[in-house]
Amino acid sequence: MKYWRQYADSIFDVSGRERGIGFREIAKIIDIVDKSGLPYKTTAMATVIEGEWDEIMTLINKCRLKLRKGNNRVYMILTMDDRKGAKRRLTGKVGAIEKKLGRKIKS
Repeated sequence: MKYWRQYADSIFDVSGRERGIGFREIAKIIDIVDKSGLPYKTTAMATVIEGEWDEIMTLINKCRLKLRKGNNRVYMILTMDDRKGAKRRLTGKVGAIEKKLGRKIKS
């Protein structure tokens, strides 16, 4: 049984390049996340992933290793929300706000 859901918000950056991370590098990571099958949402500043602890950590490590190829440094900020019984966190919170407002919001 699955009791715990993880919510990960990750931001990757790389150094060792004159201009830092580029869209080509970001696209590689989003491709890995997309193919993982885990629910996720990408924004201009981060990618939010929902799943079990091992699923998320395996995915994040796969992304990190992909960035390590060709980059001297990978800088990552990871925020986790480990909440018992939580489901559909990616859409649930937005839905609760929309319900309170009585209208759809941009998300």
